Amino acid sequence: MNQVERLLTAATAAQREGNFARARQILAELHGVAPAEPRAHNMLGMMALAEDDPKGAVAAFERAIAGDPTEPALRLNLAAAARRAGDDEREQAALDNAIAIDQRNFTAWLRKAELHVRQNNVADGVKAWSAALALSKHITPLPTGLADTLARGGAWLAEQTSRFSAALDSALVDVRANYGKQQLARFDACIETMLGRRKIYTNQCEGIHYPFLPAYEFFDRALFPWMAEFEAHSPAIRQELLALLQSGEEGLEPYVQQEPGTPENIWSSLNHSLDWSAYFLWNYGRRIDQACEKCPTTAAALELVPRIELPSRAPTAFFSILKPKKHIPPHTGVTNARTIVHLPLIVPEGCRFRVGGETRAWVEGEAFAFDDTIEHEAWNDSDELRAVLILDVWNPYIEAHERSLLQAMCKAADSSGFNPGMSDAR
Repeated sequence: MNQVERLLTAATAAQREGNFARARQILAELHGVAPAEPRAHNMLGMMALAEDDPKGAVAAFERAIAGDPTEPALRLNLAAAARRAGDDEREQAALDNAIAIDQRNFTAWLRKAELHVRQNNVADGVKAWSAALALSKHITPLPTGLADTLARGGAWLAEQTSRFSAALDSALVDVRANYGKQQLARFDACIETMLGRRKIYTNQCEGIHYPFLPAYEFFDRALFPWMAEFEAHSPAIRQELLALLQSGEEGLEPYVQQEPGTPENIWSSLNHSLDWSAYFLWNYGRRIDQACEKCPTTAAALELVPRIELPSRAPTAFFSILKPKKHIPPHTGVTNARTIVHLPLIVPEGCRFRVGGETRAWVEGEAFAFDDTIEHEAWNDSDELRAVLILDVWNPYIEAHERSLLQAMCKAADSSGFNPGMSDAR
């Protein structure tokens, strides 16, 4: 056993005996040998907590983290000390950093949920409690004390969902008065599904699911009478794209941009990679003026399209660039309220696209529309890049009054602070 381990063992024994003075004496000797040893500073922090010195504990745990910034347990200890010290800001930062290291860290999510409830931060509290309760399903058996804590969290979450439902009902009462029961049927099912009150057995949507719509893989072109006029601009749109590509990768960004600490998943190989990149002209309902100025013909063509418009969510329009020998894995989208349109611009041999049970080859200049809440994937098996203009429009089976209802719902959700949102892999 080397000197560091010998001293740590001796200090630990003294700590367990309650002889903190002796433990500190040993740790002082250890400091002369290995001043940055994180386990020593962590031990000092734990003793400070035991002696009701949270500020001293905070300082010790921060020194421990400096010695080992990748260990989430040290962040949790710092959060506990900050909570005892009444320092909410430092506690949240420590918990956020623990989650950034591992998003499956149950304890970090639980403590974050409790913090947000103490702060009366409902929106973040809902997110944190939802995560903690989901992760708790993997803990078996649940200790009695933890089971009681989770039960209280579940009750709080149910209360907030009820309040959110009441807020939506109040905000939508006037717009609902314009329609009869049958006209509201699908919209009401949408709300009930969003609030977790019923299950719809249909497409897989990661965000807003609109029930009872036909689940077509590729839509009938006749449903989009504007498509031929839009396609007529494809040669000029292609030239603008080529000019962008020739100028380098400025403006291109990885399509997949996951948060730090995200567990390994189907997107890991593409995460923060330009293997699948995007050049956005519209993004989450916001027009990117600089991009549109660089591509005026493309921007004008997009004005011909009946884009879906949902506050802070849609439309989105972008050039999608897939490098040679790359594959976009099977996945589903966020909402069937929209329909995705592809306008192929650069398609070498060896590129194909699957939606559900049908696989197609892109044809340059020929647009098509599909339901991206049905599993789909893409391949570029060629030696050249593949480029497609992608945009979203309303699902053609959603009626005009339902579009208005959805827009009103999104505005109400945003103003309530809950915001169900719509985000894809990025």
